[in-house]
Amino acid sequence: MKAVIQRVINANVTVDGSVKGEVNNGLLVYLGVAHNDEENDADWLSEKIVNLRIFDDDQGKMNLSLKDIISGGAEASVLVVSQFTLLADAKKGRRPSWNAAAAPEKAEKLYEYFKNRISKNGINCESGVFQANMKVTYTNDGPVTILLDTKEI
Repeated sequence: MKAVIQRVINANVTVDGSVKGEVNNGLLVYLGVAHNDEENDADWLSEKIVNLRIFDDDQGKMNLSLKDIISGGAEASVLVVSQFTLLADAKKGRRPSWNAAAAPEKAEKLYEYFKNRISKNGINCESGVFQANMKVTYTNDGPVTILLDTKEI
């Protein structure tokens, strides 16, 4: 499972001109599911993301996680967008290969499972629409962008 995590001031995803998910202050997570991913990958990744200390403390040091911010009384959310293109292999030729990506049925199941794991941590989890053509708009804060891959842990 691969994820691109961006700390955002705001983010939203639309499908056919209709907003499907929206957050103010939090994280935008692009999630790619590989054919060999399982629930334990989603467990590890969701725990890592909600506890990742990438928000500023009172001294301006990245020392707080989503859980810290919420427990301190501030609002923060996660917007999860499925993105099979994170599994692209462009080493050979000019057209990427998608062979590493999970079949849609498996990918959707793990995508939903991942979102539920975020929510079970007490964090509002918004999302796009699986397999839809989505438009994502966001303001990256920092900018802070982190790449995570469960196969590289």
